[in-house]
Amino acid sequence: MALRGPVSRLIRTQLRHRCQQNRAQSVAVLGAPFCKGQKRRGVELGPKVIRDAGLIDRLSALDYSVHDFGDLSFQHLEQDEPYMDVKFPRSVGSANNMLFSAASRAVGAGHTFVMLGGDHSLAIGSVSGHAQQSPDLCLIWVDAHADINTPMTSPSGNLHGQPVAFMLKELQDKMPDIPGFSWTKPFLSSRDLVYIGLRDVDPGEHHILKSLGIQYFSMRDIDRLGIQRVMEVTLDHLLSRKQRPIHLSFDIDAFDPSLAPATGTAVNGGLTYREGIYLTEEIHNTGLLSAMDLVEVNPLLGANQEAVEATASLAVDVIASSLGQTREGAHASIEQMSAVKNDTEQLCL
Repeated sequence: MALRGPVSRLIRTQLRHRCQQNRAQSVAVLGAPFCKGQKRRGVELGPKVIRDAGLIDRLSALDYSVHDFGDLSFQHLEQDEPYMDVKFPRSVGSANNMLFSAASRAVGAGHTFVMLGGDHSLAIGSVSGHAQQSPDLCLIWVDAHADINTPMTSPSGNLHGQPVAFMLKELQDKMPDIPGFSWTKPFLSSRDLVYIGLRDVDPGEHHILKSLGIQYFSMRDIDRLGIQRVMEVTLDHLLSRKQRPIHLSFDIDAFDPSLAPATGTAVNGGLTYREGIYLTEEIHNTGLLSAMDLVEVNPLLGANQEAVEATASLAVDVIASSLGQTREGAHASIEQMSAVKNDTEQLCL
């Protein structure tokens, strides 16, 4: 039975310091400039604008050794015809296979892994690579969309709307053999997944969520319960049985478009800044964050440079908060920044 309220919070507090001592004190940042999981160009520029917004300096001001391994270089495939209306299956499969290996190496080397997207189809590689090293991980998916369509239920055929379906054991018999994905196998149970921020869910996805009993919190739920209660239930659901690594997969469109306008599938009525940062602060406070994705920043879709910079800056805030930046100490001194090593070697973990 899941623990609730003050008792579970006390247990998490007691375990937090122990977990934080064991949690990696180094961060591996890796860009994945990839756009073929969806139809809009520009999202492949996400890693650059997030770095340009000061990500590495911000993380270096925290108590970590920060290693920026640059960007993966993805192969261009001349022949990549749709399969069952699934767009660019071989390209998406190949990119995720490369990311799978990189994520696995980074986590295996003892880093907390930060993947900068790129579109959300990249979570297939990021989360499965993490799972290779940490088979008992749990997944928190922060997004306006459930991204759990199968090729049969997807209205668009875009793979950035299908990554979770590749992960879940319960959907194994619903997933055809898609070209480019022979390397994948499902690794996650539906009870090890929680969604936060949903507000644009396709009918087929809604059926999957309900039939598998997946825990999710729509924006209506957040309005009704408040973000504090949502996070209490989320962490109790995932951690009350066992303390295990957390993978946070954060789509910038979880925020309201007034805060994150430079993204491809914006939906009104999203998270406020305070809700999003509280969410990441609570995940950090578990001491169990092991890897995270920040995806779907698209600078070509900002109405102006100010919109692009606001979206990229918000992405930096989300990552930094997940890794321990507090709102009381958000502005680190130059001395703090220069005191922490910042490596920029090529990915050769």
